[in-house]
Amino acid sequence: MIAVSTFYLTTPIYYVNSTPHIGHAYTTIAADILVRHHRQRGDDTFFLTGTDEHASKVFRVAEERGLDAKVFVDRIVEENWRPLAPLVGAEPDFFIRTTDDEHKAFVQDFVERLRANGHIYEGTYSGLYCVGHETFISEGELVDGKCPEHGTVPEFIEEQNWFFRLSSFQDALLRLYDERPDFVLPRFRSNEARSLIEAGLEDFSLSRQGQPWGVPIPWNPEQVTWVWVDALINYLSALTYAEPGEDLREEYWPHVRHLIGKDILRLHCVLWPALLLGAGYSVPTQIFVHGYLLLDDRKISKTLGNVIDPLDLIGVYGADAVRFWAARSVSFGQDGSVSLESLHERYERELGNDLGNLLSRTTAMLAKYRDGRVPVADSELAEQAFADLRDRVAGSLDVFDVTGGIDAIWEFVRSLNKYVTDSKPWELAKDEANAPKLDRVLFTLVDGLRAAAVALASYLPETAPSILDALGQPVDLAWDGVARGRAVAAEGIDAAAPLFPRVEAPATAA
Repeated sequence: MIAVSTFYLTTPIYYVNSTPHIGHAYTTIAADILVRHHRQRGDDTFFLTGTDEHASKVFRVAEERGLDAKVFVDRIVEENWRPLAPLVGAEPDFFIRTTDDEHKAFVQDFVERLRANGHIYEGTYSGLYCVGHETFISEGELVDGKCPEHGTVPEFIEEQNWFFRLSSFQDALLRLYDERPDFVLPRFRSNEARSLIEAGLEDFSLSRQGQPWGVPIPWNPEQVTWVWVDALINYLSALTYAEPGEDLREEYWPHVRHLIGKDILRLHCVLWPALLLGAGYSVPTQIFVHGYLLLDDRKISKTLGNVIDPLDLIGVYGADAVRFWAARSVSFGQDGSVSLESLHERYERELGNDLGNLLSRTTAMLAKYRDGRVPVADSELAEQAFADLRDRVAGSLDVFDVTGGIDAIWEFVRSLNKYVTDSKPWELAKDEANAPKLDRVLFTLVDGLRAAAVALASYLPETAPSILDALGQPVDLAWDGVARGRAVAAEGIDAAAPLFPRVEAPATAA
C-alpha cells in the first residue's frame, strides 16, 4: 500500500455550453470515491472541480440567444453545473470557474512567466480548428474531412498569434516519462502519451485573435489566451484563492493528481507538463486517464445526442445506487458499454438483495432471537478475511482502480451471505443449547456488516452510516475500522427497513 499523507485530486473542468450528462457524473463520482477513501485513511485531502467557461462555442451560443456571455454562463453554471457534485453525492472542497477574477489574474501571471523565461514568440497560425473541443487539428487527423471526435467539419483560421515553444520540451518530457513510469496511469495510456512525444512536438498557438471572450494576453490585450491553456491552469490557480487569504500551493501542489478522460490525454499528459516546466512549476504527481462510457457502443456525448441525464437516474434510484453502478459496471480506466437495464439489475440483485437483504435478515434475527440486542462474542470469520478486504480495497484505490475496490467489497458481502446460508441461525434458534453458537453467528454477521459498511463508505456515503445505525454501531468511518472484532454491544435493534426499496424501472430502462 502506498503511504500518502496529502492527497489533492482534480476532475477536468467541464464545458458549460450544455447541461451535465452521465459522463460528467462518472468522472465526478470516481473522484469523490477516491478522495473520501483517502480521508478515511486520515490523509489531508483537497478535491477540486469546476467549469471551463471561455470556449468559443460558449460565446457563440450566448450570442445566438442574444445574451451577454457572462450573464449566460452565470445562469447555466448556477442552475446546472454547480449542483452536479451534490446531486451525485460528491463533496468538492472548491468549485472553480475560469471567469473568476482571481483565476484570470493568475493565468496572466502564468503566461507572463512563460514569456519571461523565453518560451513565447510571435508568429502566424494557419490551419484547422475544431470548435467542438476547442483544439487545433491537422488534416491527417480528419475522417472524411471531419473531426473524428465530433463528426463536424473544422474551421480554417489564419491568425497572427503568440506561440509556446512546445518543441523545446521534447527531451525534458521524455526524461519525465522514463524517470517516472507511473506518472500516467494506466500504463498503456502512459505509452500512448510517450508515443505522441516521440513522434515530435510542434509549437502551438497560445492565443486567439479577434475574440473578446477569454483572458487577455497581458502584453497584447487584443488577443485572449487559448481556452485550453486558460483551463489547464485552473488546477494551480484554484489553490491561491480557494481559502480566502491563504495560498495552498505549497501544501497541496506537490501532491496533485488529475483524473481525466482519454479524449483530453494529449492536452494533460503532453502540453500541461511542458507549460508547468516552462513557467517554473513542478509537474503533477500523477495523471489517471479513464476510458469512455459507451451507450450502444458510442461514447456518451452531448454532441452525439446520446446523453443520459443523471438527474433522471438519481430521481429513480438515488445517488448511492448510481455511484455503485458507475463504479462497478465498467473496469475503471477502460472503455466499456453500459445500459440502463444494467443499472436496474444491479440495483435489485446486488444492492437490494446481496447487501440490503443481508442487513434486513441480520437485524430481523437480532430482534427475534435476542430481543434487539447485539451479543458480544468472537467472530467466526478469520482476521485474514478482514485484512484482505482492507488491503485489497486500499491497494486498488491507490492506483485509481475504483472498480477493483468495489469488486473486493462485494466478494466480502457475498461471503457474509454464504456464511448465513451455511450457519443456518434459524435452525440454531430452535434449541437453547445452541445459544452460544447463535451468539457467535449473530455477532459475526454484525461485525462483518460493520466492516463492510466502513469499506463501502466512500462508494455509498448515504448508505454506509445507515447500515451502522441499523446495527446500533458507532458511525465511525476511519479506515482502521475495517478489522475483525470491532462490533460493540447494542440494544434496541429492530428489523431494518429495506436499504434499497423496489422501484419500477423507467420506460427507458425497461
